[in-house]
Amino acid sequence: MAEKGRPICRSSESSDDEKSVMETPASDLVVTKYAMAADIVNAVLKELILAIKSGVQVGEICDLGDRLMNERLAKVFKKEKDALKGIAMPTCISINNCVCHFSPLRSDPPVIIKDGQMVKIDLGAHIDGFIATAAHTIVVGASPENKIKGRMANVMLAAYNAMEAAVRMLRPGLYKNMEITDMIDKIASIYQVKPVENMLSHELRKNKIDGEKQIIQNPGEKQRSEMMKCSFEKFEVYAIDILMSTGEGKTRILDSRTTIYKKVDDLVYSLKVKASRCEVEISIAPGSIYVKKYF
Repeated sequence: MAEKGRPICRSSESSDDEKSVMETPASDLVVTKYAMAADIVNAVLKELILAIKSGVQVGEICDLGDRLMNERLAKVFKKEKDALKGIAMPTCISINNCVCHFSPLRSDPPVIIKDGQMVKIDLGAHIDGFIATAAHTIVVGASPENKIKGRMANVMLAAYNAMEAAVRMLRPGLYKNMEITDMIDKIASIYQVKPVENMLSHELRKNKIDGEKQIIQNPGEKQRSEMMKCSFEKFEVYAIDILMSTGEGKTRILDSRTTIYKKVDDLVYSLKVKASRCEVEISIAPGSIYVKKYF
């Protein structure tokens, strides 16, 4: 019992518990923010699918996706002044054997989309740090009359069904992350394709797109032994990222420059030369988690 006239203070443990609840889907408000971010990302994804046609530049699609996300984000949670909103993953358009994260610079030679190409779309947004991401694969020019066939159809079906199975295995206490890894391998073998080696799906936390818990696909011996084994718990959030290949599933760095950078809030670096500080323009909206660099 508190002494008369002395304020009652909550314990630091209680305060930490409340903060934990307010940063997970245990809070209804957090669920709403996740859901609204997901609605925005899914709506923009649908518009990008319609915009991807033969003859269109990849850079134009990337700019369109980022602009649409920012426009829609500006219309929600206007009254919460402290709730930052922004792009969690800039729009990326990766063609054929390019696995992911291709978002060209404005100064780069234009990459033109063509009929018959397999195009992967990646994007993400957040509201108050609660992140929703989405990815989708299409074949340019495909239609009910011009169906996707052969190995191209197999690799898309493998990715889709592995994703569906992984989502169903994300249940508290039922499965461990390496069991999902093994499941992805089994589904890939059914379609005679390979999971792209060492690609990761991450737990999402507030303002963190690459949380500590991970699900790896097609790991090498070293990666499998080093991967932290974990189970899944109530109110955790995951971004499931499944990538399949008709080849051996090996990757290499392409010649194009890196354009997507993760924002690190607690790291400050001051360039020594004034000219260096003026050399590049960083496109970053308040609240962004990833930034795109324009030369």
